[in-house]
Amino acid sequence: MRNFTEADISVSGFIHTAPEDLIEAPLQWQREGRQQTATGYGAKLTTSRKIRFNGKEYRIYCTCYSNSGTCWFTVKGRRINVS
Repeated sequence: MRNFTEADISVSGFIHTAPEDLIEAPLQWQREGRQQTATGYGAKLTTSRKIRFNGKEYRIYCTCYSNSGTCWFTVKGRRINVS
């Protein structure tokens, strides 16, 4: 598992990751196979993954409408996108 830092953020505001760079940490309702919303869409959907950034673990969220989604996490009010 990799520890990302400010230097890993691209000019466009993304951190580029590989699946092995993330921590699999599902919540209880995710382990039970339930969704956060009835439709599966929303502005701040909780994912089952975390990322290590500057020595701390942060939950990754997803904004998803239609057939497109953007994953991100927040550090001190700053939104960092994950790809």
